[in-house]
Amino acid sequence: MPALRTITLLLTAAALARPAAGQETTLIRDARVFDGRTVTQRTDVLVRDGVIAAVGPRLDAPADAEVVDATGMTLLPGLIDSHTHVFGAALRQALVFGVTTELDMFMDPALMRTLYEEQQNREVHDRADVFSAGALATAPGGHGTQFGVAIPTLGSADEADAWVEGRLAEGSSWIKIVYDDGQHFGIDWPTIDRATLEALIEAAHARDRLAVVHVSTADAAEAAIASGADGLVHLFTDSLPDDRLVEAMRRRGAFAVPTLLVEHSIAGTSAGTELLEDERLLPYMDPMSRGLLGTAFPFAGAEHRHYDVAQETTRRLHGAGVPILAGSDAPNPGTAHGAGLHRELELLVEAGLTPAEALEAATAVPARVFGLEDRGRIAPGLRADLLLVRGDPTVDIERTRAIEGVWKGGRRLDREAYRAEVESAVAQAAAPPSRIEPGLVATFDDGVPEARFGTPFTATSDRYVGGGSEAEIDVVPDTAGGASLRVHGTITGTIDAPWAGAMWGPVAQSMSPADLSTANGIAFRARGDGSMHRVQVFSRALNFQPVEVPFRATEEWSDVTIAWSEFGIDGSDVSALLFVAGAEPGPFSFLIDDVRLE
Repeated sequence: MPALRTITLLLTAAALARPAAGQETTLIRDARVFDGRTVTQRTDVLVRDGVIAAVGPRLDAPADAEVVDATGMTLLPGLIDSHTHVFGAALRQALVFGVTTELDMFMDPALMRTLYEEQQNREVHDRADVFSAGALATAPGGHGTQFGVAIPTLGSADEADAWVEGRLAEGSSWIKIVYDDGQHFGIDWPTIDRATLEALIEAAHARDRLAVVHVSTADAAEAAIASGADGLVHLFTDSLPDDRLVEAMRRRGAFAVPTLLVEHSIAGTSAGTELLEDERLLPYMDPMSRGLLGTAFPFAGAEHRHYDVAQETTRRLHGAGVPILAGSDAPNPGTAHGAGLHRELELLVEAGLTPAEALEAATAVPARVFGLEDRGRIAPGLRADLLLVRGDPTVDIERTRAIEGVWKGGRRLDREAYRAEVESAVAQAAAPPSRIEPGLVATFDDGVPEARFGTPFTATSDRYVGGGSEAEIDVVPDTAGGASLRVHGTITGTIDAPWAGAMWGPVAQSMSPADLSTANGIAFRARGDGSMHRVQVFSRALNFQPVEVPFRATEEWSDVTIAWSEFGIDGSDVSALLFVAGAEPGPFSFLIDDVRLE
């Protein structure tokens, strides 16, 4: 395995992230420099054309250089988050907090190719770089299939070689494998078998690519390492590792990305909430980041998932010399792109790493493990991806929050412009919802699941949070010459509060609130087999937790009217309405029509 440790992304990184010529010159004067491994007091760093030109005391300032007085500050390599999932504005959010590179562990291959092309064809200075596993290896219906991204699954070991070849053809930089049946979370996920796990790892290694594995239990981790995995991209919260696992990882040189921030969330509490109280960070957090950091995973029965197991496992692995990489697993509940990595560093220190070792886990170590030889350190010839903070985070890790400046490819990020964007977004999110008058929402007579305002009706299910329920919607004609919306699928009951059905939002921007209080509630016609189903409402007043009221879909069309008061709200900030099946496991089908506010 030694070759895999250094060559996996060397060519990819060189091709995709080469700084462009003709950029500004900057001299950072009199900084404390953590170069990714060691600390040098009171030295200078010269940046020219996107790369580090020189490091040393009392460097001459070129005539065209901007000189930054860094007295009392520490200059770090741009941080590398070794476990994220990228979509939307994630990479912009990351950069404003000094995370200049994200290692994505699962994304839509089409998005991955687009981001790679943009990194290759032009300098992208306003967002972090990204390298990705692309599609993950999972069984049909397994973890990863619930997020709405088409994934090429595999069901046997003899499919592994072609599967890996297909991912590399799409541009995947390494191979990520899911070996998780969900039982630790009370979920019944299909998962690949041990033979397929081994075959995937072998196929990746045959092509000089890393094979990393998602696990959620100590037993699965031991099986992954015994099968030849190069690293674990999560730890686990069920039981402490057998000494054999620690020794096997040490002997193989396998690494671990503990994702302690998300393990905290899985155990039932968010470790990210305190970031929301830090005025050095909060003004740069968009509404989505603030919401995520304030939540934990919605699993019931978290009492058998113990955060201290993940913490102690990290301590034991680190003590044995297993490489530890810092990764937030953003944007899962309890995390956020960029800001979350700062909390992850603090959790690593609580788990036994020194502050300098935690910083190394977010700079030089992931750069070495993933073959990113142009970054992760401060040295002449490397990319000028830099983070300047007030104070000394090699002594007090929380000082990484005191950000003074961020440079991506030698160009300083305008953090204050980003702050102004966030301030506007936060104000908009806090503004009173738009008032919508009573009236018809949808008749479906045009043959499509469109509404007269707001979002279209879309299928929704608990697969988004790890459940196994499924839903489909379609518009079907009725005997009167019109049409109605058919909602059908299966409730599996693999999580404590399963759902599947149709969703509608009163505002075109999904999950944005609207003031529907001029109506008394929601009314519609329903038909089915006589079973009980549910209307769920999401509201800011309810902290976006669903509240539901049952209705019966009789064999003949019947009118259903539900007042807002039955949900415990006044209707002034409704974000979404869901028409979902009852909670009993099994297939379901019902029709709705003439949806209106009245």
